[in-house]
Amino acid sequence: MSKDGMNYAPKGKPNPVVEKGEFQFAAACLDHGHIYGMCNGLVEAGATLKWVYDSDSEKVAQFVKVFPEVMPAESLEEILSDPDIKLVAGAAIPSKRSDLGIQVMKAGKDYFTDKTPFTSMKQLEEAKEVVEQTGQKYMVYYSERLHVEGAVFAGELIESGAIGRVIQVTGFGPHRLNAASRPDWFFKKEQYGGILCDIGSHQIEQFLFYAGCQDAKVLHSKIANYHNSEYPELDDYGDATLVGDNGATNYFRVDWFTPDGLSTWGDGRTFIIGTEGTIEIRKYVDLAREQNGNHVYLVNKDGEQHFNVSGKVGYPFFGQLILDCLNRTESAMTQAHAFKAAELCLLAQEQAIVVSEHQAQVK
Repeated sequence: MSKDGMNYAPKGKPNPVVEKGEFQFAAACLDHGHIYGMCNGLVEAGATLKWVYDSDSEKVAQFVKVFPEVMPAESLEEILSDPDIKLVAGAAIPSKRSDLGIQVMKAGKDYFTDKTPFTSMKQLEEAKEVVEQTGQKYMVYYSERLHVEGAVFAGELIESGAIGRVIQVTGFGPHRLNAASRPDWFFKKEQYGGILCDIGSHQIEQFLFYAGCQDAKVLHSKIANYHNSEYPELDDYGDATLVGDNGATNYFRVDWFTPDGLSTWGDGRTFIIGTEGTIEIRKYVDLAREQNGNHVYLVNKDGEQHFNVSGKVGYPFFGQLILDCLNRTESAMTQAHAFKAAELCLLAQEQAIVVSEHQAQVK
């Protein structure tokens, strides 16, 4: 994993749910390094990565080094016309993720996209229509919950009743900017969607999941460009407050201010309050103590407990997704949940108050 998080590709215990060749998929549009994590998760769950396509041959060559069995395709159409391909994983420029997904679904394949899945409400509505028309899946790689063992384990604790009913979730998602290594689209609002739409999508999705919400309302949101005036369209800070349809509340903060001295790309943390206990997840680092992550702290009637779950929990989402595609079920994530998280991050971005002098005006 790179220090800026671009090539975030956790490795877990291989846990195949299908035989080799039974579930074949392809990768397309390698604009964000998350594609490596998406594909690795599926391969560890038994999927066969058959094709890769990107218009940039250098990106394809690098990808083939990591997945040497994959075949480079001459075009996207070559992938979409292959009847053996059941799913296409893509990490396009955010503003192009919806168009790719619509092509994939109209070709009769399921689609698995990096977050954020959309940069406009129009894209979301179009995707909903195509899902309804085709019956295909538009799944989203909300990696900060799905591909972090500490986050997976916290969900298992909640499901077991360890902290009672969840009433509040607080999330912190700092990231390292490392501007020199970022592509041009990263700094263009129309293409990346804004900080609440982009990395804020992780936070909203995990709130809906942990608190068991079907819907939520964005009460307040803010964005700023505090320290990067040379990139006037960049939001380097954002936060938001939400309330779920079951009364649970959420506050989250995302930013691009990870200090150079931190050993990883961001000190991501989640705090979950229940009626009978609390959970803290230290996702990527235990600051100034251990450089590994996946530390989960639980306090309830039984006392105080610390779990280091690296290498112990795995990533069940990927196997569940494969079986969902084969069986047309919704065990990994419902389509409604994936779309609701996307909708709320779009609303948070649209409604945000601009609080920095480097940006145009306070709305």
